[in-house]
Parts: sequence; C-alpha cells; structure tokens
Amino acid sequence: MKKLHILVALGVAASMVSCDDFLDDNRNPLSQQVSSAQFWSNANNVQGQINRFYEEFSGYGNSSGSGRFYFSYLNDDQANATSSATIKPWDNTNVPVSSSSWNDPYEAIRGCNLVIEGVESSSLTESQKENFIAIARMMRGYEYYLLVRAFGDVPLVEKALDPADEAELFGPRTARNTVMDFALEDLNYAIEHISTQSSKIEFSADLARAIKSEVCLFEASFARYHKQDTPRAEKYFQEVINAAEPLIDKYPIGNNYQAIYNSFRTELTGNAEIIFMKAYEKDVLMHCTVDYTSSSSPVAGMTKDAFDQYLFKDGKPLALTSENKSDAGKTYPRLDDAGKPIKDVYNYSIKDVLAVRDGRLSQTIDTAVYYVGLTYQRPNSMPMTSLTGYGICKFNNLEMPYDYTSTIKNYTCAPLYWGAYVAMNYVEAKAELDKLTDADLNKTVNKLFARAGLPATTVEEMKNMNDPANNMPGVSSLLWEIRRCRRCEFIFDGTRYWDLIRWHQLELLDNTVHPNVGLGANVSNAPVAAENVGGYYNAAMGGIRKFEERQYFYPIPSQQIQLNNKLTQNPGWN
Repeated sequence: MKKLHILVALGVAASMVSCDDFLDDNRNPLSQQVSSAQFWSNANNVQGQINRFYEEFSGYGNSSGSGRFYFSYLNDDQANATSSATIKPWDNTNVPVSSSSWNDPYEAIRGCNLVIEGVESSSLTESQKENFIAIARMMRGYEYYLLVRAFGDVPLVEKALDPADEAELFGPRTARNTVMDFALEDLNYAIEHISTQSSKIEFSADLARAIKSEVCLFEASFARYHKQDTPRAEKYFQEVINAAEPLIDKYPIGNNYQAIYNSFRTELTGNAEIIFMKAYEKDVLMHCTVDYTSSSSPVAGMTKDAFDQYLFKDGKPLALTSENKSDAGKTYPRLDDAGKPIKDVYNYSIKDVLAVRDGRLSQTIDTAVYYVGLTYQRPNSMPMTSLTGYGICKFNNLEMPYDYTSTIKNYTCAPLYWGAYVAMNYVEAKAELDKLTDADLNKTVNKLFARAGLPATTVEEMKNMNDPANNMPGVSSLLWEIRRCRRCEFIFDGTRYWDLIRWHQLELLDNTVHPNVGLGANVSNAPVAAENVGGYYNAAMGGIRKFEERQYFYPIPSQQIQLNNKLTQNPGWN
C-alpha cells in the first residue's frame, strides 16, 4: 500500500470515494490487540495502522468545525464564541466525568505501542521496521506532549496494555520531567530513522524535527517560568535550536502571508514554506472554517487587545509610533451592483487605519467594522456580524463561489507545520539562551517583517524598544518583541492560549484586570450605535472571566480517578 495522504486517510473513509488501494483490509485502527506475526509482517497492514495517525492533526477540522485554527476560542485574540454576547468563560469550570483531551491521546498511544511491538516481532526488513517504528514513536512522543501540556504529570505507558495488565493500566501519575524526557527520546529516534526525509503530505523526518521544536519549546518555557529549573530550561531550549535550525533555509519564508491559510491543495503543496499540511478536496474531505468566518450568525472576532499589538509601518508600537494612531473608522455609503449609493445604508471602513499598520493585520481582518445592527457583506457571503466588530478574513478564498458559505463544504487546505512556525520557535529559544544574533533575525523575523511591509530590525533595536505596553513583569524588551511577533504571525492559529500557559502568563486573559480582552473595535464614528465602553465595542457585555491558578492544568476526569485510585487530582480541582 502506498503512503496515503491525509486527505485520503480521513476523507475517503467518510465519503467512500476510493483512491489507490485505501479500501484494502485492516485500514482502520485495531479494535483489539493483535499479536500475529503474520499480520505485522505485511507492510500494507502496518501502513494501514500508520494512516490513522493523520487524524491526530485536526487542521481545519475532520469534516467539522472543531479544527485547531480559529476555533480555539479561549485566548485574548477572540473575545466571544457564541451569539450570547458575553465573554467566553474558562474552558474548564468543573471536573468532567470524561474528557477527549485525556482519552484520545491514550487511545493513540496504545495504537503507537501496538505498531512498535508488532513490527519489532515481524519479519519485515530492518529498514522497514526502523521506519514504521520511528513514525509510531514520533506520534507517541507527540501524544505524551499533548497530555503533559494539558494535565501535567500523567501515567507513562510504554507498551500496549490489555485488561490483564491491571497493575500498569491503573498505575500512578509519572512526573512530567520523566514523561517529557521519554517523549524527547521518541522524537530523536524518529528524526534519525524515518526514511522519508521531507514530504508535505506524508510523515517525514522533517516533520519530526518540526514537532520536536514545538514540544521542546513548551517544556523549556515551562521549566523556566513555572519551575525555575534553569539547567532543564537551557537543555530544552538548545534542543529547540537543534531541531529547527536545519529547517529554516530548507523551508524559506515566502512573500504571501495569507496564502499559507487560504490555498487549495495544489497551491499549498507547491508552497516552499510548508513542511506538513492537511489536504482537503471538494466532495472528499471538507471543513467549514471559511463558512463560519463568513456567517450571518454573529461570530467571534479579534479583540482590541490583539489589534493594539500590531506594529505600525515605521516599525514602532502604538505608544511610540510617529504614524497616525487613530483606530476610528469612516462611514461611507454602501454601493449597489451598479456602483450607486444605497440610501441610508452604510459601511464603516477602517481601510485607512489598516494602511499604516503591520500588513498581517489587513490580511487577517476585514476593512469594514460590522456588528449586530450594522452588517457587512463580502462577495459571495451573507450579511455578516462580528461579536467584536472586527471580522476575520484570514482564511477566506473567493474562488470557492458556492461552497464559500456552505456548511462543511470548504476545501482550502490547512498548514500544520511551516517555515514561519519553526523560525519563531528557533528565534525564541535563541533569545532565551541569550544567543540571538542579527544574522538569526535576518533569516527569520526580518523575512516575516518584509512580507508584512515592516522595516528590518536588529537585536539591539528590539532590546531598546521598551514598549510601555509590556504587561509581562520581568520579561525583557527583546522577549516581549519576539512574543509580539509570534502573536501577530500566528493569530487565530490556536497557539496563543498554550503560549500564555508556558510563559506563566495566563492571567492576561482575566478581563477584570485587563479590560481590553473584552473590548472590540472603535465604534465612535459608526453610523449605527453599539453598546460600547469608551467608544470601543463592548464584546464582553458585562461577562466576567477571572483568573484562577488552577487553570494552568486541566482537571483529571472524575471517571479516571474512580477507575484508578492511584490517580490524584490537579491542584484546585478537588
């Protein structure tokens, strides 16, 4: 069996559209433990088990709206999730009975262990064994990272268990350092032994390097900012550099920011910046990210807090720029198809505001501000409203005419790992180790700035920026500017919440202390009145999200503690 694209591995199963020989037997995850050497000695069977791991990368969603991008609401880049017009509470407010964040990784880990043990005992060639085991270990390391990121200490399971293995099945939590060291060993093995070196639609050694850069950056930051464990932090920051450095020149940052997010399969496959992607195709595997951001129902939008973080064209932040600082829009008559003004119908435009800002901003939000009472309509969209006034255009592609606003009919493709992502991991790790140079910036940040229409910068300039908006105590100007760049580059990519956790800055989501996370666009000049605070759209509408220290970890599901009396609950969740 050929190595199958993620498109095939997910879409065909749902739509029953055949491709290659995907419909061969044993393509699905094993429902029970298989010890047959004959089964594991068939490379097609093993590949069938490997294919399921593609589902672990949600991208824009597995035929739904639950993907990583945009739908990760709990961050200060989006204030609202529903039309209830109140700030989104913490994702975790009570201890759940069960949780996919716990169950799904362990299910995947069991699948990895089955592959590893089955292949080890098979009659496959040594090169085949190494490759299959390396892919399984890459995914096992990634899954343990997801568990530790969410729960902290978790039971470490190194083999495929069945009900007879009661002692290990119901074992205690393993220290996070041990689990993350285990994950690092898996990822290092994968880098050395996956036979495919690079491929945008197959598991490869370069993908293992990209994953390692993410995993190690989280662990290094957590060690530094939560545990004050400097030796461990420095070790893991160096591992980030080791993983990312070989990828930077190989996957160069391109000149089109939005193309990373709104391209079709052929276009994204041909994008030199992409390391690994999730492929979608019309009538095979589709999503609704574009539909949701073009909906007539009020949808989540960018907050004032996020908007204010974008630099101006002179390379300076809001407090220091010499550009026009106004964020108020202008009212224009809306034109009909013949280009004539429509009586008493208006658009509220921030085109001039966006023109003097970081170019990524105008490729992320619309030039119009719109909300309940003042709609806006893109070509091929319905009249739209945003819960902050700022609407999201980052994922839109007008070349999907009918499918543009159809539920689960979008087929633009999702980046999973790409040049800018590993470049920012690299830059942050270098800065944390006080090793960042201008040469590093020239091949990373300055390339991002160039495509955003910003002037190049230097390490010294970033150190001396000293933005008064830096609200992270003890964080240097250099690190603040790197974190700003990361935030603007990956806005709505599902990274911000986890960045705040690893930096020990989750309290910045508390709108009782930081009110800008509950505000939206400047509506002071808008033609239709809106509930506002000081002229800014009130996205929180009186809702409260107060920080609690326990939010740094998810609660262990109560069902797991009932099944396993050796498990203990995370602090604050008893």
